[in-house]
Amino acid sequence: MKRKDYISWDQYFMGVAQLSAMRSKDPNTQVGACIVNRKNRIVGIGYNGFPVGIDDEIYPWESEGEFLNTKYPYVVHAEPNAILNSTVALDDTTLYVTLFPCHECAKLIIQSGVREIVFVENKYQEEESVKASMRMLEDAGVSLRQIPPVTVKIDHA
Repeated sequence: MKRKDYISWDQYFMGVAQLSAMRSKDPNTQVGACIVNRKNRIVGIGYNGFPVGIDDEIYPWESEGEFLNTKYPYVVHAEPNAILNSTVALDDTTLYVTLFPCHECAKLIIQSGVREIVFVENKYQEEESVKASMRMLEDAGVSLRQIPPVTVKIDHA
């Protein structure tokens, strides 16, 4: 008889997104993303961080202060990193992401062909960026689904 306490596909892929978020060096917000095709194969993963070649010891990680002295003009979000790291065309794929996408990410998600977003948290839902994101995603026919976080235990000693 097969075991009955195995995790669902949603839990598995969100677990991969959560594990990816653990690679982020951002001291405030760690976000991970995992893109999956219709055959339940992972075709892209990413997390928020600086672009390749940018020294994260020199650039700021602050979230407050003058714009150029914060992380915001420099950090690449998890979703574009997953899109850029993808191994195939992303038409009709599902994006698992730990935090609901901002408006800039939503544009890239729509353009890439992702048809569904599964997310855990939407803590910025009252921000104009997320309101614009929600509007674009709904108008583009991208389905949205919120699920609970997955318990991932990793000893990173």
